[in-house]
Amino acid sequence: MAAKDIKETLAEISPEALLADGFDEALVGIARQFTNTLALYSYDKCVEILMRRDGMSHEGAIEFMEYNVVGAWVGQNTPAFTVT
Repeated sequence: MAAKDIKETLAEISPEALLADGFDEALVGIARQFTNTLALYSYDKCVEILMRRDGMSHEGAIEFMEYNVVGAWVGQNTPAFTVT
């Protein structure tokens, strides 16, 4: 499923779900957590995006992900990230 299709489906079933800005290429699906329906991103693809787009090292991209993306709790509609 393409990111555009995932976003459209998510908007229909959970319009309050939040998206991670700048990571559309890493949007891989929709996750369920208890009564919440969330956007699901590939952690590894997000790291790759940061390295390619922002010129970060692998270690720098992981540090950025942990602190600024995964660690950015903004409520029950915060996106989820795969761990591989």
